[in-house]
Amino acid sequence: MRYRILGTNPETRARCGLMQIGDHSIETPAFMPVGTRASVKTLTSWDLVELGVGLLLANTYHLYLRPGHERIRSLGGLHRFMSWPGAILTDSGGYQVLSLAEFRKVLPEGVRFRSHLDGSEHLFTPELSTEVQEALGSDILMALDICTPFPCPREEAARQMQRTLEWAERSRRRFLASGGGDRAQFGIVQGGMHPDLRQECAARLVSIGFEGYALGGLAVGEPGAVRWEMVERGDRDLPWDHPRYLMGVGQPEDILEAVHRGMDLFDCVLPTRGARHGTVYTLQGRYSIKARIHAEDPGPLDPECDCRVCQTVSRAYVRHLFRVGEFLGPRLLSHHNVRAYLRLMEAIRGSLREGRFEEERRRTLARLRAVEMPDAPGSGSQEET
Repeated sequence: MRYRILGTNPETRARCGLMQIGDHSIETPAFMPVGTRASVKTLTSWDLVELGVGLLLANTYHLYLRPGHERIRSLGGLHRFMSWPGAILTDSGGYQVLSLAEFRKVLPEGVRFRSHLDGSEHLFTPELSTEVQEALGSDILMALDICTPFPCPREEAARQMQRTLEWAERSRRRFLASGGGDRAQFGIVQGGMHPDLRQECAARLVSIGFEGYALGGLAVGEPGAVRWEMVERGDRDLPWDHPRYLMGVGQPEDILEAVHRGMDLFDCVLPTRGARHGTVYTLQGRYSIKARIHAEDPGPLDPECDCRVCQTVSRAYVRHLFRVGEFLGPRLLSHHNVRAYLRLMEAIRGSLREGRFEEERRRTLARLRAVEMPDAPGSGSQEET
């Protein structure tokens, strides 16, 4: 993998760049839609191409359990399996160590867990995680880690960080033993909300040597001020000439703040998850399409948006689809929401190339934070049951 920084902002740590992974070129900062089970919910691969997606995320844990990495390998890898011509980043399964706590036990050799599907037992080691990601044909592989929850006492966070580092070394050895090829592997910084632990973790990951680095264990319930302190810590501790991936942070406001602090890659389920519940994302804020105010509105979801949905159908029509339970409603909103996120990234990259990122950031944040739109999700007076 090659990574070049193409532009910076003198007032901030923000930068734009280009990642070259094999035949794939990805402009950064970039947002990855989440295709957990080899599918970005409700969207086809050709939808994603039309929308401008260059890199998406798939879930190692879920694909390992079903349909199985060997089956996907035999069918030509994940790119062919899901007919996706772009790049793929696969997580390591580490987040499931946290989220499936009742089903697992962390051991020195790896994570022993029971499948949430059939109760079968598995031992997920750093070597197996890397092997599974290679079988899937991932372009960017993540080293197996332990996602530290919040809150977490310092002693426990230190133990989990040490285990993450041991696993990172093993993941890296396995990756290099297979030749690596055109693929890249990222190490993940852990350490809870303890700056000294995160600094130590980052330094040791850099000494192991990865093509890129991720900040993990954030957006797990911690206060926003603490999160940004940890992100700034990561910016200081990680090499400037490598891509940085802030895992799981995906509100538009948070992406702007993270780019401001030197981050390059982002993923989140919000565009598609919100779409299934009627949430419309725009660069002027978000609102619920279910609100009565849209029942006779002939206008587009977002007058500023260039997506196919906004160019062809009305708010009234999309609201109708939700009212009658048609599957097309979430599909249309997912299409629009993913495009809204990509438009945000395009605006960020353009402002960085033109040297006006700070102006763009302040302007966009002001629009997003001006007021809560009266028909936003949760303002029950505007929604019908």
